[in-house]
Amino acid sequence: MAYSFTNSKGKTYFLHRKEVKSKSGTRDLYFFAGDLRPDFAVDEVPAGKQVVEMKSGLPVLKKVE
Repeated sequence: MAYSFTNSKGKTYFLHRKEVKSKSGTRDLYFFAGDLRPDFAVDEVPAGKQVVEMKSGLPVLKKVE
């Protein structure tokens, strides 16, 4: 089951991960989407990160301090 986050406005977002290749190597790109994309869905928040809601209602991942 994909990780989901429901914001204060009642809209549900799902966490996804995609591998991105660049000149410096491969890294993971995490993003939230309003629809579920099974090929990229993630079951849990990555270690060292937490979900916070921006003023606009969009969820983002933030590094835990």
